[in-house]
Amino acid sequence: MSEISEEIRYVMLFYYKKGKNAAQTCRKICEVYGADAVSERRTQEWFVRFRSGNFDIKDRPRSGRPVTEKVDEILQLVEQDRHVSCQEIANALRINHVTVWNHLKKAGYAKKLDVWVPYELTQRNLIDRISISETLLKRNEIDPFLKQIVTGDEKWIKYKNIIRIRKRSWGKRGEPPQTTSKPGLTANKMMLCVWWDWKGVVHYEVLSHDLTINSELYCSQLDRLHEAIKEKRPELINRKGVVFHHDNVRPHTSLMTRQKLRELGWEVLMHPPYSPDLTPSDYHLFRFLQNSLDGKTLTDKRAAENHLKKFFADKPQKFYTDGIMKLPEKWQKF
Repeated sequence: MSEISEEIRYVMLFYYKKGKNAAQTCRKICEVYGADAVSERRTQEWFVRFRSGNFDIKDRPRSGRPVTEKVDEILQLVEQDRHVSCQEIANALRINHVTVWNHLKKAGYAKKLDVWVPYELTQRNLIDRISISETLLKRNEIDPFLKQIVTGDEKWIKYKNIIRIRKRSWGKRGEPPQTTSKPGLTANKMMLCVWWDWKGVVHYEVLSHDLTINSELYCSQLDRLHEAIKEKRPELINRKGVVFHHDNVRPHTSLMTRQKLRELGWEVLMHPPYSPDLTPSDYHLFRFLQNSLDGKTLTDKRAAENHLKKFFADKPQKFYTDGIMKLPEKWQKF
């Protein structure tokens, strides 16, 4: 049974406890992880094990070399900026970028939609993803609310954008992918903070590269967003109500921010941690934005701001609608 990943075993146990049978569970897993993720026979074997009262699904401990003192610093930088590149970490800590990549892999991290997330989620994370997705899917079927959502996120905008060309290659698990070109450190950049809904961009701001988003700054941004919503989407303030969506980084979940959101009277949409694939900005808006930037060199901040302004203005309403309306499809996978 060891060939089945621990992550999939967690999902099996979750559905077992929900009263699903082995066939239903196998079908659900294969819809998300691929047709060859697990067979119905192997699922049945695990269900026999669960029915016997044995719920031990942990992998056996693996031996390995001790990590260096740099690991804590690497993880701290990732915690501060989920989009940071290995090269940027390497330059900040004066170590080789391959060393950074290896330490992040050993610590269980991988890039997903250009965001660092744990390679294998904990049992709690997996259960949250499944239960939150099911809850939101059922809620939207009973009382559609997607047109009330205002979603926001942050992204680094670099002035010099080198196109990465990646080749698919076979290799052992844990080996870095082969690349035909590799960008170096880009010092000139700015932070884009954008909030949007099914109609388009409601509000956005750009911050200098040396400015850190903390709770105080984020709350002031929420105040400015509130004014923009009152002006551009008065129906959300007067009748429908704002369903606010953001991820779980620290400034978004601090006590100060939670108090501010209560003060504004916004409902905060549930969002499982480490889930960029359930974040419209990550799976939709930023993907197209980065495509528009690839290969371009922006001379300065003004040029970068002009690019953003044109990008947002040129997109029809359907572009933004498609991004928000994909959410049920994303939730359905779980």
